[in-house]
Amino acid sequence: MTVPNFSAVRALIFDLDGTLIDSQRDLILSVNAMLHEMGREQLSEGTISGYIGHGARQLVGQALGNNSTEAERERALKFFLAHYEEHKLDSTCAYPGVPEALADLAQYPMAILTNKPVRVSMGILEGLGLAKYFRAVYGGNSFETKKPDPLGAHTILREFAAAPAEAILIGDSEVDVQTARNAGTLAAAVNYGFGAHNRATHPADIYLDRLTDLVPLLAGQKCG
Repeated sequence: MTVPNFSAVRALIFDLDGTLIDSQRDLILSVNAMLHEMGREQLSEGTISGYIGHGARQLVGQALGNNSTEAERERALKFFLAHYEEHKLDSTCAYPGVPEALADLAQYPMAILTNKPVRVSMGILEGLGLAKYFRAVYGGNSFETKKPDPLGAHTILREFAAAPAEAILIGDSEVDVQTARNAGTLAAAVNYGFGAHNRATHPADIYLDRLTDLVPLLAGQKCG
């Protein structure tokens, strides 16, 4: 794979779960708590992990299964969100290198674009001391559509007065790569995380072992 030229990059858009924070255990435990509340059998960690990344409503719906009713899904979603709000920082932490990378990249305008609800996203960022790095935080309930629809990314680009070619979207799943492609930005994917990613079908422009690997790629570039 040819490494693209990052010389034009002046704005950064980050996914949250699986990219900046390891929230997998708290999400899995909240899903299984919801299933217990609903009288359903609990699911394996691997199964639940594969459902993460498309927002809370889809996560709950997939965990319940196709035989659930709309009323059951609504009750389950309400319970899940309340449980997760209470337990969102039990085990969740920043991935190694994330605080250091964000500090090194602080001169860039940076935003969060996640399919997680915005309130709980802000609570986690504040709890981990990361909120200060971001000029904008948008969640799955911030717009009429979620990733991979480019509406959120385009909104951020307008706020940052940046063209798509001047931005890079960093995530851990194929949803993030698809979002970058739909928005016209560069796409970076981390080699850790827990999002589903068919790399043959949705290849990123660059892969990062740690978020700090992004720093030298952008070193010396002009930003606003």
